[in-house]
Amino acid sequence: MYVPHFNAMTDDAEIRRLVAEIGSAQLITVGADGFPLATLLPVIWRDDTVIAHMARANQHWKAIGADRPVLLVVTGPQAYISPNWYASKAEHGKVVPTWNYSVVQLSGRATVHDDPHWVRGAVDELGDRHEGHRDEPWRSSDAPDKYIQGQLRAIVGVEISVERVEAKAKFSQNRSGEDRAGVVTGLLHEDSRDAVAVAEQMRAAGDRPA
Repeated sequence: MYVPHFNAMTDDAEIRRLVAEIGSAQLITVGADGFPLATLLPVIWRDDTVIAHMARANQHWKAIGADRPVLLVVTGPQAYISPNWYASKAEHGKVVPTWNYSVVQLSGRATVHDDPHWVRGAVDELGDRHEGHRDEPWRSSDAPDKYIQGQLRAIVGVEISVERVEAKAKFSQNRSGEDRAGVVTGLLHEDSRDAVAVAEQMRAAGDRPA
């Protein structure tokens, strides 16, 4: 991934927090025919391991070769940036549109798990991650066991051993403070949750000590 130094995310806790907040990733591999395969999966990243699961009917899992590299792409909020938002436009007009976003790429090796015990553990951990904050969190034990066993047979687990982490936050860091302030104001007036989220991330990045 192309990461200019001023866009590089280097704080491990911040990178992991972004992945946890998004909660999903595109799993990308290369098939036997040389063409890429991609599947969006719910994920949990702990230590150097990512766990996930996918539908058994999805032929992608059969193309995951042992000890072959895989790529996980986690994409945060993103938004178009209008040149009209830059204070410098009025000064010299030398401005063009761009796109602000954050993204994490995890590279490593994947293992497919077809063991019901492992798969249920992954499902329960993913469920706990997203249900834990609720007043009455759902648990797989809430459903009839026979039903759950049938659902588990319809999926396979995927475990990725992470070997490389690259993260990028493109938040107009190469612009002046006045230009960045204009971008934040412009984004906050957009009718888009992603635009507002990018503005909030830009504010948070600006509040951090250099």
